[in-house]
Amino acid sequence: MKLSIVANATPKATPLAADIPLEEAVRLAAEVGFDGVELAIGDPKGLDPASVKRLLGAHGLEVPALGTGAAYAEGLSLSHPEAARREGAVSRLKAHVDLAAELGAYVIVGLIRGRAKDGLGPERATECVVAGMREVARYAAGRGVKLLLEPLNRFETDLLNTVADALAVAEAAGDNVGLLVDTFHMNIEEPSITGSLREAARRIWHVHVADSNRWAPGCGHLDFREIVGTLRDSGYQGYLSAEILHKPEARAAYARTREHLAPLLIS
Repeated sequence: MKLSIVANATPKATPLAADIPLEEAVRLAAEVGFDGVELAIGDPKGLDPASVKRLLGAHGLEVPALGTGAAYAEGLSLSHPEAARREGAVSRLKAHVDLAAELGAYVIVGLIRGRAKDGLGPERATECVVAGMREVARYAAGRGVKLLLEPLNRFETDLLNTVADALAVAEAAGDNVGLLVDTFHMNIEEPSITGSLREAARRIWHVHVADSNRWAPGCGHLDFREIVGTLRDSGYQGYLSAEILHKPEARAAYARTREHLAPLLIS
């Protein structure tokens, strides 16, 4: 397993990344000892893939995945009541796929899936998510890119909260659609974090780590030794990517994450 941390590639794409320029975030990640930097992105068309590759390459870092959640704040989602907004979400995700093909990254489908309460209701909203993801997945397959559907807790969306719910949709959406599981969300929604990891192991392709309070691992009550051990026993060899509140400040959060997790990867 490898370690990465989320950084804003476009300004303020997520509050779960340090509010610092990408160049500074990448430099800090390299100094602390991460293997990669996951990029949170608003509109990927505003980024130059060659420049991003040079920046990461200069520090010896990979890009495991691209975040897409900022699109929801623009009114784009796969389950929006307006067809044009759903089509806009599909187009935005395809733009992420184009960038991901250049960077060798996964594309995350998180909040861009939308919320049932926005107007369609749970059944119709889920149907639209599946349809939209199928279209994006077909496009992504042609570019050699895989998608990640992320279960999110009930306080962020009312659509696909559990690992089991997301797994069913991922399997319906295409062979190149897997799961991104997040320890913070799982702590809220899953009766057993490790049990859910084992049950969905075949489709878990990326993991977000944050402690129970959304701070860096080691700052709350989650047992990351047990979590990492379960992932290892299940055959997981991908990234543990920190998506956290950067408390008390960025460098401390970066350092705390690596200090807590790195020893678990070799034990």
